[in-house]
Amino acid sequence: MTRKGMMLAALVVAGCTAAGPQVVARLGADPVVSGGSYDTGGGLSVAVDIREAQGRVLLCGVWAQSHQQSVLTKGKAVDVMGSGAVYLGDRALARGLVFMREVPPALDYGDQEAGCMLTDRPWQAGYAETAPVIRLPRQVVHVEGDLGHFVVTFRQTGPGAGTPKAIN
Repeated sequence: MTRKGMMLAALVVAGCTAAGPQVVARLGADPVVSGGSYDTGGGLSVAVDIREAQGRVLLCGVWAQSHQQSVLTKGKAVDVMGSGAVYLGDRALARGLVFMREVPPALDYGDQEAGCMLTDRPWQAGYAETAPVIRLPRQVVHVEGDLGHFVVTFRQTGPGAGTPKAIN
């Protein structure tokens, strides 16, 4: 590739990145937690909470993945998070949860520093008592062989990242 072509490609890639400021806040003391597991072991945990900001709903969250999991699922967490959504009532607050921060597995995700997204939804007083719902669709994350002899599936089963890694 020529030098001009490489520069043009770099500019195109740079133009595709998000330019907006990253919103960061701490999760409340009792975030909603869900997640799921892979057929081969290991999984994800996702913790979210909502609050009012600028008259709109601010959605904040973190996610964690198991320390021990199959090599077939390494790197698949971002795909699973990208297909996830958070609902408030019967409407989605956000689709694609990759804005959330990855953290180590924990027993309690309260007070974690979280990635946040200011949604378009106007804040209503009743939202303070409404728990958001995390949805991570069942999906095939790995297929082995031309005929799909070995398939690894992710299923939402509840928090699946496990416990913190022991320090020796």
